Amino acid sequence: MKYWVILLVLLSHAALAQQFSVTGVVADSTDNTTLIGVTVLLQQASDSTWKRGTVTDVDGKFVFNNVPSGRYRIHLSYIGYTTQSLRVRVNNEPVDLRQLKLHQSATTLKTVEIKGASIQVEQKGDTLQYNANAFKTTRDATAEDLITKMPGITSDNTGVKAQGEAVQQVLVDGKQFFGDDATLALKNLPAEVIDKIEVFDRLSEQSQFTGFDDGQTRKTINIVTKKGKNNGQFGRVYAGAGEDGLYTAGGNINSFKGNRKLSLVGLSNNINQQNFSNEDLLGVTSSSSGGQGGGNRGGGGGRGQRGGSSNFNVGQQSGISTTHSVGVNYSDVWSKKTEITGSYFFNQSDNDRITNLNRAYITQQDSGLVYGEHSRANNRNYNHRLNFRLEYTIDTANSIVITPRLSYQKNDSQSTLQGDYTAESNSLQSNINNTNNADNAGYVFSNSVLYRHRFKRRGRSLSVSLNTDVNNRDGDSYLYSLNDYESSSETTIIDQQSDQYTDSYTLSSNISYTEPIGKRSQLQFNFTPSITNSKTDKRTYNLSEDGYTALDTLLTNTFKNRYISNRGGVSYRFNNRKLNFNTSVNYQHAKLTSDQDFPYPFAVDRSFQNILPQATFNYRFEQGRNLRLMYRTSTDAPSISQLQNVIDNRNPLFLKTGNPELSQAYSHNVTVRYGRTNNQVSTSLLFLVSGSFTKDYITNASYIAAQDTVLNGITLNRGVQLSYPVNVRGYGSVRTLLTYGLPVALLKSNMNINTGFTYNRTPAIINDSKNLANNYGFSQGVVLSSNISEDLDFTLSYTANYTIVKNTLQKQSDNNYFNQTASLRLNWIFWKGFVFSSNLNNTMYRGLSAAYDQSIWFWNAGLGYKFLRDQKLEVKLNAFDILNQNNSISRDVTETYIEDRLTNVLTRYFMLIVTYNIRNFKQ
Repeated sequence: MKYWVILLVLLSHAALAQQFSVTGVVADSTDNTTLIGVTVLLQQASDSTWKRGTVTDVDGKFVFNNVPSGRYRIHLSYIGYTTQSLRVRVNNEPVDLRQLKLHQSATTLKTVEIKGASIQVEQKGDTLQYNANAFKTTRDATAEDLITKMPGITSDNTGVKAQGEAVQQVLVDGKQFFGDDATLALKNLPAEVIDKIEVFDRLSEQSQFTGFDDGQTRKTINIVTKKGKNNGQFGRVYAGAGEDGLYTAGGNINSFKGNRKLSLVGLSNNINQQNFSNEDLLGVTSSSSGGQGGGNRGGGGGRGQRGGSSNFNVGQQSGISTTHSVGVNYSDVWSKKTEITGSYFFNQSDNDRITNLNRAYITQQDSGLVYGEHSRANNRNYNHRLNFRLEYTIDTANSIVITPRLSYQKNDSQSTLQGDYTAESNSLQSNINNTNNADNAGYVFSNSVLYRHRFKRRGRSLSVSLNTDVNNRDGDSYLYSLNDYESSSETTIIDQQSDQYTDSYTLSSNISYTEPIGKRSQLQFNFTPSITNSKTDKRTYNLSEDGYTALDTLLTNTFKNRYISNRGGVSYRFNNRKLNFNTSVNYQHAKLTSDQDFPYPFAVDRSFQNILPQATFNYRFEQGRNLRLMYRTSTDAPSISQLQNVIDNRNPLFLKTGNPELSQAYSHNVTVRYGRTNNQVSTSLLFLVSGSFTKDYITNASYIAAQDTVLNGITLNRGVQLSYPVNVRGYGSVRTLLTYGLPVALLKSNMNINTGFTYNRTPAIINDSKNLANNYGFSQGVVLSSNISEDLDFTLSYTANYTIVKNTLQKQSDNNYFNQTASLRLNWIFWKGFVFSSNLNNTMYRGLSAAYDQSIWFWNAGLGYKFLRDQKLEVKLNAFDILNQNNSISRDVTETYIEDRLTNVLTRYFMLIVTYNIRNFKQ
C-alpha cells in the first residue's frame, strides 16, 4: 500500500508547465498544390534523441502538440523532392509555420528527364529507411513481397525478421495496425501504396517520453504510405474452388482518408492458408508428444510461398488446416487532443496432423535409448484478440495514454499415439497406446495507463504508469492409456479424467522523474514495484465402479504462488549530435512465496537481491554509418507451471512434474550492431553480433529408468522418463549476422548476401549427470531480386545451413547435418493481360537419418488473365505441388535428445481462383 501512497503524493505535487503546438502546410513550390504523406520530423536542437515524427494529411497539414519551449529543427522529406530543413523556436505561444514549399529534385528539359539513381536504403541515425520505389514489384504484390527484396529483411514460416531480429510490431504511418501481429499487417497491405519502409527499435511508451531506454524495446517496421495512395479505397477480394472439395475465399478492404484509416480482412479455406500469426495462450496448439519441447529446429514444415492466394500461401502450422478468420482495424485523430487506434481479430482453425518421429536420447549408458512414435491429433482452436490505444492531451503540460488488450482462446483437442522405447540394440523396453482428449479455455487481459507531465524547465518531467495483467485458464481432459513394460512383463491401464484451473494476475507501476544537468546531460530516478499472485488447482479422478470418482492424490494438487519485486535506481544520459550514451544501475529485491494445500501442505519462502546494470551506446558517424552497443541484465522468475509439484502423465512414457524449489534466473545480454549505407552506389551493410549468459538457467532434469525403480515416490518402469525443471549454470549463446546489399545493373536486379553463425550451449541434468549440448550453426544465403518493371518480377534465393552438435555425455549422440533450400519465384504479366506465376523450391537434407535424408522439389504454377478497366479482375488456374513431392521434415536438437519429425502436408491439387482488385484513389 505504501507504494501507491508514494504514487499519489508524486502526482499531487506535479506542477503545470507550458507546452505549445507547431503546425504548418507543405506544398509543391511550382504550383502550390499541397503534398500528402510528406514525412515531417521535429528534432530538439540540443538533444537529437528527442524527436517526433508525423506525415502530412489529405490537406498537406501537419501538427505537433505538447511541444515544450526551446529550439528545434524541422526536416521535410518526400520522394521526388529535395529534403528541406529549417530552424524553429517555441517561446510561450503556439507556432504556425504557414506554408512550407518543397522543390522537385528532378529537372525536366523538353522530353529529357534527368534524375539521380534511386536511393534504395539510408541509415538515418539508428533508423534504417528503405525507398519502396527503388524495389519494383507487380501491382498485385503485398507488403510482404516488397520487404523481402530489401537487404536485411526476411519473411518465412518462422515470422518476419529485420536486422537478424524478430519483428514484433508493424505500424502504418506511425499508428498501430492490428495490434502486434506483424504477419497480418504485411500480408494484407498492397505494395503499391507504400512510399518508405522504416526499421528501428521502438522504445516503450514511457521511454519515448523520458528519452531513457528502459530495456523494453521492440523491433518495429513503420510503413509510410504514398502521396495519393493514402486517400481512397483499395484492396482485393478473391474466391477459388478446386478438386475434392478444396476451396479458398477472402480478401482485404482498406479505406484511408488522412488520419482516418479503416481496414477489414478475412479468409476462409481448407488449404492451410492463413495471413496472421498464431497466438497460443494455453500452450496447447503446438505439436507435442509428451517429451520436452524447445531446442533448435532445422528443416522445413508444410512449405509454401509467401503472399496471397495467387502465391499459394501455406500456413505456419504442420498438418492440414481449415481456417476461418475476420478482422478490423481503425485509427483516427478525433481532435487536437484525442488520438485512437483499435483492432479486433477472430480466428477459428481446425488442424489435423499425422506425425512420425524418431528421438535419440543422450545418456551415460553405452547403449542409448531411442523413442519412436506415430500419432494423429486434431485441434480445433478459437481465438479472439482485441487491441486498443487512446492518447488524450489534457493540456499543454499533461497527457495520458491508455492501452488495454484482451485475448480469449478456446481449444478442443483429440489425439491418439502409438509409441515404443527401445535400446540401441533394438530390444523393446516399453510401448504405449494412448488416447487423450482435452477442452481448454483461457483469456489474457492487460491494461496500461501512462500519465505524462512536463515541467516548465526543459528536460524535467514526471511519468507514472499503472499496469495490470490477468491470465486465466480452465480446462478438463480425458486420458486412456495402455502401457506394456518388457522389464517386468507388466501391462498397466490408465483411465482417468482431470480438471485444472489456473489464475494469475500482476499489478505493477513505474514512476520516473527526469532532471536536466547541463545542456546535454540528464538524470532519471525510477521506482518499479510489482506483485504477481498465481494459483492453480488440479484434480484427477480414476475410473471406479461409480464412474470417475476415485481421487488420484499423486496427480492432484492445489498450489499458490506470490512473487513481489521492488526495483529502483538511477540513470544517466548524455547526448549530442553524434553520440548518445545511456547508462543505469538498479537494485532489485524480490520475494518468492509458495504454498501447497493438497495433497500435503508445505511452503516455500525465498528472497533474491540483484544489481541490474544497463548501458546503451549509440554513435552516428558521417555519411550513413551508425554503431550501437547494448548491455542489459534481467531476471526471470519461474512460472507457476514450473513450480507446481504435480505429475503430467499425458504420455505415461514421458512423465513431467514441477519443482517448487526453483530460483529465478539472472541473464546478461550484449548486442553490437553496425550499419552503413552508401547512397552513391546504393549499397548497404549490416553487421550484428549478440551474446547472452544466464546464471541459474531453468532447464530440465531428466531421469530415464534403466530398470524398474521408484523416484520421489513415483514408480518408473524401465524406459520411462521423468523430467522436472531445475536451476543449472552454464547456459550461453552467441549469434552473428552479416548482410550486404548491392544493385546488379547488368541484370537490373538487387542482390542481398547473408552470412551467419550461431552457437548455443544448453545445460541439462540427465540421470544425475550434467550434459552440455553444444550446437554450432553456420548459414550462407544469397537473394537476387528483379528490379526490371511492374510486369516482370522474380526472386532467386539460396540458403545453406550446416549444424554441428556435440554433447559432453554420450559422444555417439554427436551429429553433423546439412540442409539447403533453393527457390525461384516468378510473376510475369505478358501479352494483353496474361499472367504466369511460378514458385519452384528444392530442399535437401543430409545427415539426419536414412528415412529423413531427402531432396524434395516443390513446384507451384499458375496461368491467368486480367481484364476489365485497369485490369482489376483476374481469373487464374493454379497448380499446387505439381511434382507431388511436398513433405514436412524437421529436426529438433535439445539438451536431452535429437529428434527427427515427419508430418503430413497438402499434396498436388488444382484450383481456379477469381480475384478482384480494388483501386479507388482520390488524387
